[in-house]
Amino acid sequence: MCQGSTPAYLPDPCDEAFADSFVQLLDKSRRDLNNFFNRFPMNHQPNHPSPAPVATLPHGFNNAFRFSAFNALSFQIVLASPMILYAKSLGASATVLGIIAGMMPLLVIFQIPAASHINRIGYRRFVLAGWSTRVAFIFLMALVPLAGAFLNQSNRLALLLALLFCFNLARGISSCAWLPWITLLVPAELRGKYLARDAAVQNLASFGTFLLSAATLAGTTQPWQFAVLFAFSAAMGAVSLLFLKKIPDVPTPRETSPSTASVPWLEMARYAPFAKLLRTVVVWSVAYGGITAFTVAFLKTHSGLSEGKILLISSTAFLGGVSTLWLMHSRFDRVGSKPVLGAACGGWLIVLTGWVLLAGGVVEASLGLIVGLQFFMGLLAALANMANNRLAMAIVPPMGRNHFFAIYSVVTNVTLGLAPIAWGVLIDAIGNRAPQWLGLEWNRFTVFFAAVAVVFALTFLVSRRLDEPKAASLEELLREILIQSPQKFWLRFWPRG
Repeated sequence: MCQGSTPAYLPDPCDEAFADSFVQLLDKSRRDLNNFFNRFPMNHQPNHPSPAPVATLPHGFNNAFRFSAFNALSFQIVLASPMILYAKSLGASATVLGIIAGMMPLLVIFQIPAASHINRIGYRRFVLAGWSTRVAFIFLMALVPLAGAFLNQSNRLALLLALLFCFNLARGISSCAWLPWITLLVPAELRGKYLARDAAVQNLASFGTFLLSAATLAGTTQPWQFAVLFAFSAAMGAVSLLFLKKIPDVPTPRETSPSTASVPWLEMARYAPFAKLLRTVVVWSVAYGGITAFTVAFLKTHSGLSEGKILLISSTAFLGGVSTLWLMHSRFDRVGSKPVLGAACGGWLIVLTGWVLLAGGVVEASLGLIVGLQFFMGLLAALANMANNRLAMAIVPPMGRNHFFAIYSVVTNVTLGLAPIAWGVLIDAIGNRAPQWLGLEWNRFTVFFAAVAVVFALTFLVSRRLDEPKAASLEELLREILIQSPQKFWLRFWPRG
């Protein structure tokens, strides 16, 4: 068909070399045409890079907040003011109250040997075993107030201390898996928001717990009222286990250290950013340890208020803790932990000045003043606790994470445990002495509040040396809260000279 059909001056289309060249020419023309049109998209949209994926919490993580709520309904009864008031009704001295307040943090020291077993057992299973055990001991505590028919006050107090020891031992061992577990579950960009929301949930539940406790202990208290409170604590602890089981688990990383003997504990503690954090939390724990217990003891001794009224007043501290969600939820991850901790220490100095004036007899013990001091105590305690934990989650390296968090928790909590015992001994040693100086009556509680204020001032100085490269300055934080934030609307109502 091709023969003789093509003029001599044209290439023969049946020639194979011509056909190959023609196909290559068509392919090149098609590529050039596509490249040309790709420069002008049909939708005329700018060629922006695709946005980075938004960090989100894993599915089912909301069960962690539900667990925190019911857990707070439980532990605030057996570890806080209701237990202090029950021990006080059994004749406990300030030193014994300090032991009760310090027992929980002291027994966290067992996280050191327990940390090496987390990867073998798993995070969720490890925490669940410890929390289940401690709930069982709460049920036994509920029987102690009913044992008055055959046990005197001293024996009931000794039995209570033994059960509290077992309860806190189970908690101390199992809690070493909590922070590593949460650190792996929560993206770094959301840890500040998580801590703020978790603090708000816990404080709101704690506020409800104190209201319930105040209603239960209204009037002249009887042993059965404390038994009802402890039984409620045990029931709420059992409910919290249902949500703990639903928190997503994560695979445990494989550790290179085969035994606790090979773990370089000293080298970990000397890691520079971590060592600075440890120094800060030690001084902070000395200052904060015992402040809640001995504030309750001061109100009970000097105000003449009933247990129910003291619990109602103490509950306002949890409203202060809830307010941290409103204050810091949107800015914690932006400003960092260092300025928040510095601001909290400065606030504590103001609050403790109020307690010193109150204990020294300079200021009358009005309900409004006490409630205000309690509110800001809760706010400042929550801010400092969140700042320390967030900074620990940020600077702890992935290698040896379980052991780093064990060191952090043990150092913090052992100091928190020893501090109230030391403060209790100091208060008992001063006794009834109350000399006058600088217009103040320097009784045992005046000395206590003033000494705590000095330690908080030292905490502020130590916190200035923390390593947090992306943290804002304290001045920037105060400027944002007081001037640039929506709350600046309220400054318009401030009286001007």
